[in-house]
Amino acid sequence: MIRLRRKGRLGIAAKGKNMAIGYIRVSTNGQASDDKFGIEAQRKAILDYASKHGYEIEDFVIDTISGVKDNREGFDTILLGQYETDAVIVYKSDRVARETKLYFYYLYSLEKMGIKLISVTEEFDEGDAMANIYRAILQFVAEQERNNIRMRTMAGRKLKKMTGGYAGGNYPYGYFVSRGRLYADGDEKKIVRRIYKLYYEGLGSRQIAWALSRDGIKTRKGTDFKDSQVAKTLRNRKFYEGFVLVDGEWVKGEQDAILKEGEFIRPDYDYFANRVNNDKYPQFKGIRRVVDLDE
Repeated sequence: MIRLRRKGRLGIAAKGKNMAIGYIRVSTNGQASDDKFGIEAQRKAILDYASKHGYEIEDFVIDTISGVKDNREGFDTILLGQYETDAVIVYKSDRVARETKLYFYYLYSLEKMGIKLISVTEEFDEGDAMANIYRAILQFVAEQERNNIRMRTMAGRKLKKMTGGYAGGNYPYGYFVSRGRLYADGDEKKIVRRIYKLYYEGLGSRQIAWALSRDGIKTRKGTDFKDSQVAKTLRNRKFYEGFVLVDGEWVKGEQDAILKEGEFIRPDYDYFANRVNNDKYPQFKGIRRVVDLDE
C-alpha cells in the first residue's frame, strides 16, 4: 500500500468543505506509471473533482492489486475506521472492484459508516432509486470486460500452444524463458540428462533424488530434489524431446530439445542387466550400476 499524504491536519476541512479520501488502485507496478490509468492520472482527476465539488482531500490511499481480490491493505484502513471522512473518491467504479459482489460489499460497508463512494467519471445522483441499478450495470460491464480479457488470453495461449510455442505459465525444469520462448538452461539441461541417464541405468525416482542430493545438486529453489520432482521430470520425456501436447496429441514444439528421440529409453528386459557400482553408492547394491554424466 502507498499513501500520498497532503500537507495539513487530517480530519479538518477548510470552511464549507467536506473531507474525502482519494482511493487509487492499479493492478500492477507497470500500470502505476501508465498515462491513462496510472497513479498520477487518477490522483489528478480526483483532485480536480474534489476542488470543483467542495471536497478537501485529506489523504490518498493506493493499492497495487487485481480488481477481483479483496485483500486490500489500503482500502481496509478506510473500512477499519482509521479516517473520519465524508467520502471516498475514486477515478472510476472499477478502481474499487471489477467484480459486482465485491464492489457492492465495499459500497454498503462504506454506507453503513456514513461514507459516500463517489466516482469521478460516472455520475450517480444520490437518493435516486436508479443509482444502484446504474452502479450494478457498470459493474456488470466491468466484470464482463475482465472475463473477455481472460478468454482472449486463454485463446491466445491455446493458439500459441497449437503452433508449438510457449503458452505461458510454469515451465519444466531444464528451461528458461526469454521473449516468450523456452530455451534450454545449460546447467539444468545437464541435470535433466543425468536424471534420465540414471533412470536408464536402473535407478528409481527416490534413488536418483538421493544421488543428486549426495552430489550437492539442488533444485531451482535451492532445495534437495525429492522423488516426486524426479518422477515429474521423467514424465516429461516427450517435452524434453521437443514436443508439446495439444488436444491429446504431441506436436513439434519451438523449445530446445534436451533429449534426442528415444534416448535413454530403458528396455524392461535390460532392467537388471548390470549391477550397481557398490564403491560409490553402497546402499543401492543389487539395483543397477550408476554412471556419471560427463557431457
